[in-house]
Amino acid sequence: MGTIGVLDLQGDVVEHLDHLDRLGIAGIRVKEPADFTHLAGLIIPGGESTCLSRLLNIFGIREVILQEFQRGLKLWGTCAGAILLAGKVIGGSSCLGLIDIEVQKNAFGSQLDSFTSEVTIPRVARQPIPLTFIRSPKIIRVGRDVDVLLRQRGYIAAAESPGVLVTVFHPELTPSLAFHRHFALKCGLNPSVDEELSMIDPTWDTRSWTRYTRL
Repeated sequence: MGTIGVLDLQGDVVEHLDHLDRLGIAGIRVKEPADFTHLAGLIIPGGESTCLSRLLNIFGIREVILQEFQRGLKLWGTCAGAILLAGKVIGGSSCLGLIDIEVQKNAFGSQLDSFTSEVTIPRVARQPIPLTFIRSPKIIRVGRDVDVLLRQRGYIAAAESPGVLVTVFHPELTPSLAFHRHFALKCGLNPSVDEELSMIDPTWDTRSWTRYTRL
């Protein structure tokens, strides 16, 4: 139970694997039901939510996620992954519905409206964390059992319940390991990097993940 899987159907897979490796956490690609054996957590990456939803059904993974979640599997959805985990999607249908939030898709506009920022999120780290937003959704409502981690400018950008973490931005596209460390701890794992060192990995660059394209 010391492994975190990254759903490998579409989206930012290798970038998440790279961050997990930097934390000393074993990460694997998850493509089929057999890959769920001994997972402590599963990251559902950013990509295209409608495409990912269809692929979950085509590959028979949707029901496995629901079953494993009931057995204690922790889940983290980034951007499109947050949409898949949401209980309600404005103008659309819920896919997994495992966290009581309401989301609005593509809430910031087109790809050209992507942006970066830096904020402090006390529940995750004491120092500012860089954030990258790319055609991101907005969380506009959370239920009573959901804790808001980041609220800014009239919307919620990060939230969690006991079993699920959701972020509308892309931590895997920054040098910060803070959110991956937070999720690893949520999964009951022990990252080899402490909070202070997880803020910015000086060895990371935008091409660090390319070694995974050969796997």
